[in-house]
Amino acid sequence: MRRYLIVANQTLAAGALLGKVRSLHDAGPSEFHVLVPASHPSDHTWTDGGAHLTAQRRLERCLTMFAAQGIEADGEVGDPHPVDAIRDVLHRGDRFDAIVLSTLRPGLSRWLKLDLISRVEGFGLPVHHVIGELEPAGT
Repeated sequence: MRRYLIVANQTLAAGALLGKVRSLHDAGPSEFHVLVPASHPSDHTWTDGGAHLTAQRRLERCLTMFAAQGIEADGEVGDPHPVDAIRDVLHRGDRFDAIVLSTLRPGLSRWLKLDLISRVEGFGLPVHHVIGELEPAGT
């Protein structure tokens, strides 16, 4: 069984991510672990607790959406910095066959501005990059 680490935040409810996960799932037996960095918003003031709660709510919606599609997944909220969040998961011994990284499109994505794709490739796992849309307000 293949295991995938999904890393996303604002794009968790995007159809593009679900489509990618669905195609990986349909290709053969798979398990998914969703990692949601508790990233701090850039458009308003925040607290660490508020960022964590927002990430937790997004994670719960994502896991519910996957379960409705028959996709086995679990997940967690991680460090606000995505590279550190991934490192934390990998350093505790979790094994994955690939990482699915979902970002906003270029120009909107802070993660792309930080060259996150090549930094994540540095972990030595294949990276599937998905460009998603911002979750609608109120989700």
